[in-house]
Amino acid sequence: MKTIETSIDIAAPAADVWATLTDFESYGDWNPFVSEISGTVAEGERLRVRLDPPEGRAMTFKPRVTAVVPGERLEWLGHLLVPGLFDGRHEFRLERLGDDHTRFYHRESFSGVLVGLFLDAADVRNGFEGMNEALRTRVEGRAVEEPGAGPVGV
Repeated sequence: MKTIETSIDIAAPAADVWATLTDFESYGDWNPFVSEISGTVAEGERLRVRLDPPEGRAMTFKPRVTAVVPGERLEWLGHLLVPGLFDGRHEFRLERLGDDHTRFYHRESFSGVLVGLFLDAADVRNGFEGMNEALRTRVEGRAVEEPGAGPVGV
């Protein structure tokens, strides 16, 4: 198993970060790594996710949502072809750092017989970091544009 985890601090309430993360329709406007997501944010639902790694080839897959804790955590599990070959458990987690600051954790654990052959950990880490920075820019920019407006997209 191989796990990649990144984090970034965002100067905004967790509700604003969560609203941006779950507004799948807007991903193409701001997200350089996960350029598209469609589906319902609910445990057991299947999503359609398109990844555009910085140095890799774009790919689309259909993971199943395995955990949703509104305002705190979204997790899905995807497979390449069949379970056990190349599986990825992707997680977005929010930690409140007071009323107006949030730490965003972006993590994926990879498992399966093909992980050693196909996983480019540096490329995945770069993609996560690019998304993290874009998320911070998006959420903090909205907080400046709409002071006191409350959570974005709710």
